[in-house]
Amino acid sequence: MSTSVAFEEEAQLPSISHLGVRVYGEAGAPPEGIAREDTLAAEVPVALVFNGISHAVMMATPQDLDDFALGFALSEGILDSAADCRGIEVQAVDAREAGLPEGMPGIEVRLEISARSFERLKGRRRSLAGRTGCGVCGVESFAALDIAPEPLPAHDWLPRIDLPTVLRAFAALPARQVLNASAGAIHAAGWATAEGELVDAMEDVGRHNALDKLLGRLARTGRLGDAGFVVLSSRGSHELVRKCARVGVAAMATISAPTAMGVRMAELSGLRLWGLCRAPRGVLYAEGGVVRSV
Repeated sequence: MSTSVAFEEEAQLPSISHLGVRVYGEAGAPPEGIAREDTLAAEVPVALVFNGISHAVMMATPQDLDDFALGFALSEGILDSAADCRGIEVQAVDAREAGLPEGMPGIEVRLEISARSFERLKGRRRSLAGRTGCGVCGVESFAALDIAPEPLPAHDWLPRIDLPTVLRAFAALPARQVLNASAGAIHAAGWATAEGELVDAMEDVGRHNALDKLLGRLARTGRLGDAGFVVLSSRGSHELVRKCARVGVAAMATISAPTAMGVRMAELSGLRLWGLCRAPRGVLYAEGGVVRSV
């Protein structure tokens, strides 16, 4: 993909911050507690602006935002392919200028997209003034949920995504969760080969955002069609399943349980879904490869 990304130095906001706190209740601690420095995850409002029109504001970790914006645009069906994105620019916005409380700056991610994509976006535009990584906030009716499944083609390699393969990828994930190791409260989305080798990992305070960052990275590097699967440090919600299916990712594994709607979405899409992947155990909720209509 030839998307040009302008990420100016002043656009970079820290992904973690440090705060003086007082800890109580530890063994041997005095009644007045112990003064310490705590590390916290950053949570920044990120406005996604398409051809000059603001479409969504998401709360996100301020890193890898070019990948986030591209992945969001693809997984939400705004773009058909990465080639529909002509350029991405990330710019920090002062809190006062953005109309935000003091000490809470925002970030604008401006995408230039194809005329075809923009016309379609204007035709079905919805506001997503969301909480952290919120998937469906702001819709006004059931129809506006836009949750029709995306059927996936059958892949002969899907049965290779078995329990040992999935657990191999999860075993490698903690070492890639650098921000979470410092601050906690941060999700990760990783990409593993069909052999279980973890080759990418993206972090964000929102699980949807982490996945969008990963999908954007895969799209940017031309790997969305590769054999492999997504691993997530979260539950398997319907939105995460649908995002994967929409861009052609045919297998997903989560560390926590899926929702019933997530499993149903996987069945309707033909996506292979693992959940509760905590060694030495894992649960296969949907085999994938065959769309289950009943």
